Amino acid sequence: MDIDYDPDWGTATRGVRAGTHRTAEGEHSNAIYMTSSFVFDSAEACAARFAGDEPGNIYARFTNPTVDAFTQRLAAMEGGEACVATGSGMAAILATCLATLSAGDHIVASHTLFGSTIGLFNNYLGKLGITTSYVAPDDVSAWESAITSSTRMLFVETPSNPLTEIVDLGALGKLAEANGACLVVDNCFCTPALQRPLELGAHIVTHSATKYIDGQGRALGGAVVGDADVVGDQVFRFLRTCGPSMSPFNAWVFYKALETLEIRMQAHCASAMRLAQWLESQPGVSRVYYPGLKSHSQHELAARQQPGGFGGIVSFELSGGREAAFGLINATRMLSITANLGDTRSTIVHPASTTHSRLAAEDRERAGIRDGLVRVSVGLENVEDIIADLWRGLAGG
Repeated sequence: MDIDYDPDWGTATRGVRAGTHRTAEGEHSNAIYMTSSFVFDSAEACAARFAGDEPGNIYARFTNPTVDAFTQRLAAMEGGEACVATGSGMAAILATCLATLSAGDHIVASHTLFGSTIGLFNNYLGKLGITTSYVAPDDVSAWESAITSSTRMLFVETPSNPLTEIVDLGALGKLAEANGACLVVDNCFCTPALQRPLELGAHIVTHSATKYIDGQGRALGGAVVGDADVVGDQVFRFLRTCGPSMSPFNAWVFYKALETLEIRMQAHCASAMRLAQWLESQPGVSRVYYPGLKSHSQHELAARQQPGGFGGIVSFELSGGREAAFGLINATRMLSITANLGDTRSTIVHPASTTHSRLAAEDRERAGIRDGLVRVSVGLENVEDIIADLWRGLAGG
């Protein structure tokens, strides 16, 4: 028995109830379909399925009931018509680009993108004749000036990683529409629990489900959400042919994790705000980057665009540079030194030498990724314990 979601349901309810498929066994929690292929009643039925004359599963690279349940639930939460699941967040971005762009096309992107996304655009899409121009995320006039007759995509992360810069999605959505381009938003930091880009002017949303959607650092996965034509057809056909697929087990992990996404994100936001406010008062901390702070230059835009909260990522700059940053990180005892984020466990990392290390020094400087910058993904521990661990580092161990 399938349960269709009510469009009047809130995001949390959609996360719990949408995409529910019960078998004749009457299970309350969706089953995992760990199978690579499916059988047919006859050769005629098999031919009809492959021809698309009748619906149903064919091969788990592109059709699997567990993956379908996850994509339907996430699409409902984002307010999209269709969703395609991939093996990682980077695979989601790759699938979106290769399904919708051709040689000679042009992308305008924010220069604060995740390092691997910039690497994908420059080193691999560039080989295919797809060029990219980078602009400041908060300068709408720069976006407009960078658009050419060949521009087919505007690509943003908001908030950005790791400086939490906010992009005005409404303004960029209008620019995209006026120029026949597609606005793609990486919603990894916020998830639909905090922000729904499709309602703000975006055409496509991408996710690294590895992060907050899972929320416990267990599984790799990605997703693309949008309309039935571009995502439901073009991106799906890319997945079917090229195969950057999500495993059924990982899909089940993400599907179940969506049930607690909103309440987890609320807890991340509350602790991140407390930590950011504390960091602002600490000697040696020259600047704190968190959109929930009134000192953040885009606080008001973030409040309008992210009605669910300001997120769980707090970055801050130490006046002592790389030496101070390494000293703080090495002095912590509870926080996990890892580049992953969105975990129940708080993580700490030095972006300039890890997530953004493959960028040229001048590109890092332009993006504000300086040697004294530290990023914390605030987990679900007691926030006073997180503060105590960071204080140990700030106090020199």
